[in-house]
Amino acid sequence: MLVDINEELLEETSKKIEEEYNQEVVPVVCDVSNSKQVKKMADQAFKEIDNVYILVNNAGIAANYGNDLLAIDEETYDTIMDVNLKGQWLVAKFVCQKMKSQKFEPLAGKVICTASIAGIVADGAICVYSISKAGVIALMQCLARNLAPKITVNAISPGYHVTGIYEDSEEVMRFTMEEGHVKTPLNRLGTVLDIANVAVFLASTDSNFITGHNFPVDGGIVKVGVPAHYLKTDV
Repeated sequence: MLVDINEELLEETSKKIEEEYNQEVVPVVCDVSNSKQVKKMADQAFKEIDNVYILVNNAGIAANYGNDLLAIDEETYDTIMDVNLKGQWLVAKFVCQKMKSQKFEPLAGKVICTASIAGIVADGAICVYSISKAGVIALMQCLARNLAPKITVNAISPGYHVTGIYEDSEEVMRFTMEEGHVKTPLNRLGTVLDIANVAVFLASTDSNFITGHNFPVDGGIVKVGVPAHYLKTDV
């Protein structure tokens, strides 16, 4: 099952998966910040597919690049927090209530949350996004405690990867990196596959004894690189 608010993109992606992998896809249009829509989506999931063993909580938005935190309007703040943090809580709430009663052994299911390295080291250019992603990491750890021992919950924190949040543009991503003087120790841009490979590991039996962890997938930026900053320097 694929869930998105963008119906056109949802249908397009579902068809691609069906054609390439010969796998039936159930597309569902849903605003993850709306509890009624999320509950309806979760009910549909457990009716239309055999089980929900893996939940990937991936919805996220960013806005107001470069704005001072005190200059951001309340509506923008609420929208980012509602999608990025409240959305992941709502989806986990309605899916995991049923997931944990599944009779599989040794685990009834797995949850993978998408956080960000901006939630590990706050990024002054995307303040509200950073706050929301720090919240996702805390949410993941709370879920891991609450859902053990039946369900594992972990998070992936991407760095700079060419994805929709950067308008699928390498140029836009490079601009934000240059603006923040970001240095990547492994000296290449991130890809979608870098994230997918870690997600596959967390979804597999190889990770059955791992829960409550956040995995930075960023080429080393957050741990051994130069932290992002937005002053004019020679770094």
